[in-house]
Amino acid sequence: MINTREIMETIKMIDDEHLDIRTITMGISLLDCIDSSAEKACEKIYEKITRLAKDLVKTGEDISRQYGIPIINKRISVTPISIIAGASDADNYVMFAQTLDRAAKATGVNFIGGFSALVQKGFTQGDRILIDSIPEALAKTERVCSSVAVGSTKAGINMDAVKLMGQIIKKTADMTAEEDSFGCAKLVVFSNAVEDNPFMAGAFHGVGEGDCVINVGVSGPGVVKAALSKVKGADFGTVAETIKKTAFKITRMGQLVAQEASRRLNVPFGIVDLSLAPTPEVGDSVAYILEEMGLERCGTHGTTAALALLNDAVKKGGVMASSYVGGLSGAFIPVSEDAGMIAAAECGTLTLDKLEAMTCVCSVGLDMIAVPGDTTAETISAIIADESAIGMINQKTTAVRIIPVIGKNVGESVEFGGLLGYAPIMPVHKESSAEFINRGGRIPAPIHSLKN
Repeated sequence: MINTREIMETIKMIDDEHLDIRTITMGISLLDCIDSSAEKACEKIYEKITRLAKDLVKTGEDISRQYGIPIINKRISVTPISIIAGASDADNYVMFAQTLDRAAKATGVNFIGGFSALVQKGFTQGDRILIDSIPEALAKTERVCSSVAVGSTKAGINMDAVKLMGQIIKKTADMTAEEDSFGCAKLVVFSNAVEDNPFMAGAFHGVGEGDCVINVGVSGPGVVKAALSKVKGADFGTVAETIKKTAFKITRMGQLVAQEASRRLNVPFGIVDLSLAPTPEVGDSVAYILEEMGLERCGTHGTTAALALLNDAVKKGGVMASSYVGGLSGAFIPVSEDAGMIAAAECGTLTLDKLEAMTCVCSVGLDMIAVPGDTTAETISAIIADESAIGMINQKTTAVRIIPVIGKNVGESVEFGGLLGYAPIMPVHKESSAEFINRGGRIPAPIHSLKN
């Protein structure tokens, strides 16, 4: 049981150290909304989402008021739309994205995820239509998020999909150029995508999930930094133990909120994702945690080792606090959403290559990175291929959320606002990867995928 002392201790973290619940995400299966008529399918989708999620936002606000716990976002994830729309007569899936957007607005959630396709081993016709629809769908909607899985440890990497996603990201940037290519901030490309991720833009409700579940994503980089400030100069064993204990407390808060939301909404509790998700606010930064360990600036030598320790300790502490830990769970390193990462990128200590190395040991991958608007589709595809290879070989989830900001170049920055923050335009290598990307086909799964 969660006792009064634990709640009071949590309130102190909230008041002083930026602790919050980053999101309550309701996962909804749309498999029973499949229809050969696209119009009827969209009607079913809208009805089911608005019926099941009608009280989601109010419930989150009620829990927040009762316990004094900030709950920043209320979100919805749905079955990958390529699966649902694939049975319909539609040759363009923008109408499905607009239906999701209307449902999100009707329920009051800030984002809805699941305009997605899983193509790590090949394409269905529905997958191709959905991917081709992404640029227009993200340009014509406000709250819809999209994701595409292009690789996995079991399947290898679908390099045809990797090439295509470079082109899709560029088209999305062009179609939302007047908003500083913001559409790309709602699009992520995965390797080893997970089915119960509550965080956007990559959330979707996997086919192995139940009809409706509640998943909660916690945060708390500021809490971890504050705890480490009390053990300055201590050895790494002490550092790891301190992070573990802190992660336990953070996850207990997530467990409390998840159980309460589950009970009040009469929806099964899925998982707590105990990822440390930063914000642009000073004091709420994963980079600052790494610097608290003794790095003068995030990105310098030793950063990858520090991040590996952090990620592992967070998982060990969180697993003890909840029987149902899932999602991505660890430490996120989105550049634009982390004040310390922004500062490190601005001064040149944190580069794209160093970020890639860090993704070998963190929760996800290259996240919320702004690059010059004239970056080629092939270069973007090559960045996706590199990140997918890291995920495939290391049997972990990796992702790319990259924004080629049309009309901007290195030395400039882009403002996204809110939790998405702002980002300096980071340089990419000028040498071409086009011949490599144009080979196509599939990179085979690694030998260690053969475990049966």
